Amino acid sequence: MNRIICIIMVLLSLSACSKDTVAPDPIPTPQETMYFPPLTGTAWETKSISDLKWNQNAVQPLLDYLELKKSKSFIILVNGRIVLENYFNNHTVTTNWYWASAGKTLTSTVTGIAQQEGLLNINNKVSDYLGMGWTSETSTQENQITCKHLLTMTSGLDDTTEEVNPENLIYKDDAGKRWAYHNVYVKLQDVVAKASKQTWENYFNTKLRDKIGMNGTWVQLGPNSVYTSTTRSMARFGLLMLNKGKWENNTILNEAFFNEATITSQNINLGYGYLWWLNGKSSYHLPQSQLTFQGSIIPTGPTDMFMALGKNDQKIYIIPSKKMVVIRMGDAADNVNLALSDFDKTLWEKINSLYE
Repeated sequence: MNRIICIIMVLLSLSACSKDTVAPDPIPTPQETMYFPPLTGTAWETKSISDLKWNQNAVQPLLDYLELKKSKSFIILVNGRIVLENYFNNHTVTTNWYWASAGKTLTSTVTGIAQQEGLLNINNKVSDYLGMGWTSETSTQENQITCKHLLTMTSGLDDTTEEVNPENLIYKDDAGKRWAYHNVYVKLQDVVAKASKQTWENYFNTKLRDKIGMNGTWVQLGPNSVYTSTTRSMARFGLLMLNKGKWENNTILNEAFFNEATITSQNINLGYGYLWWLNGKSSYHLPQSQLTFQGSIIPTGPTDMFMALGKNDQKIYIIPSKKMVVIRMGDAADNVNLALSDFDKTLWEKINSLYE
């Protein structure tokens, strides 16, 4: 009996000892903090390819492709730090270049800022701010169009002309019934100006540009006011949106509007938010087309990526899962295009080679 008790005691002792000596769960590696460059000056932290354990051999083929495709600049940020920054064809870090329709996302963001300040409501009629007669539609048709319809490209106005004068804004369908890529979104700039009792540019500069250290200005290019800036300024905006509208501890755009802006905004073009393109959806539409294309906009790109895409391949790609922002400025890689081109697909094959 005593022997049995001793055996039990030994077994209990060994069991307790084994519990005490089990290796603790490994301490998770702390995520690298997000970096924001100073608002003034040229300082910007970097991160090397080797630090990230990326493939150095994939860098030169990527840069060769960018140069071949008439790029002027290219930046990759990870956690806000510059991993690659390259300039081509006499472009420099201080050279301004036009954003084209990638700048639509600036208009979306500033509209959201004006709403959070209580100056406007995107669900209100455009005519509440601009008055009646801003289109050639009947009053009943015009009063259907809300600011949100302009954000989502569903105004129903005829998209066969780029002009946005009243005589060119002609009824095509009821608001909300048709998705069509159209310059009429610029009327949101007029809405913000009216609501804020300031010029569009002044409100933009004080509420967005200056708060994140961007440079740049709006210039008239054809019927549109187009933003021009350095590539780093485009990267600053991308970094702001990677962080859901926050710059360090300052909320520039509230997260609620950011979330609305970067998800499918209507049920016609699943690949479109509030003037942002969305990758990874089951279908999408293209500019100047009423066709529905199946699959992801950029099948080689990350599925959680959202994008600002401008004429002739001006690009802001934002990838939350990788804490990454990618910027490309330049001339059209191949043919003139409004937003998307085959360049996107091949470019992402090259970028993927860096870390796959």
